[in-house]
Amino acid sequence: MKKREFTCGLDAAIAVMGGKWKGLILFALQDGPLRFGELRRQVGSITERVLIQQLREMETAGLVHREVYHQVPPKVEYSLTDFGHGLNTALAPLGEWGETHMDEIAAIPWDRMP
Repeated sequence: MKKREFTCGLDAAIAVMGGKWKGLILFALQDGPLRFGELRRQVGSITERVLIQQLREMETAGLVHREVYHQVPPKVEYSLTDFGHGLNTALAPLGEWGETHMDEIAAIPWDRMP
């Protein structure tokens, strides 16, 4: 397997994060494990298919741990790994910046972006 090369630390971090949903999933899992349905409700308008895909990618990257409980009915919980907690900690200042500038960001004419 070919090893990916990055131009800087931000490039590497964004490669792990990729896309709109992973940050929201990390945020939802910050306080502890959640079952799939609970996680979907907390993340919002994500489809089941996309959530499954994102969780698989995050599990492969080592950000999320999937715990399967062999019982009836079956139970699966998702939690952050130490690696995932570290990324969440690194993203906290970005979230604070977003909170501070939410009105300005909401006023951006997104429909006119190229």
